Amino acid sequence: MRLAVILLGCWIGFTTLGAARPQTEIEVAPVTGDPKVYGEYPMAYKEIIQRWLETKLADAPSAVLDWTDAPKPGEYKTQKGQRFIGYVVDFKVNARNQFGAPTGKQKYRVVIRNGDVLWGGRPRY
Repeated sequence: MRLAVILLGCWIGFTTLGAARPQTEIEVAPVTGDPKVYGEYPMAYKEIIQRWLETKLADAPSAVLDWTDAPKPGEYKTQKGQRFIGYVVDFKVNARNQFGAPTGKQKYRVVIRNGDVLWGGRPRY
């Protein structure tokens, strides 16, 4: 019985020892494209998008954003045939509508080039 208690104590000690170690974050370099084609990489893309959302949402201060991806070089074509080239960012927004009711998480996509949102809205998949 005493051996079982000692083994249990050792097992608990070893399993919690791994959880007590500090986790190190690995910084991943952003995927950048040719600046002549896609513009400069938007390091402050979250702030750029939040400013853009303030002009589009009925209740922008209530917006909760869920960032799904970092900006990636690419393009977006609209149904009208317009083509926007820059850094594409996908994210979700939950905000209140003009009646004060939450909208639920809505998918959005923007194309950023040189610090400006060229196109943004609900993407078609």
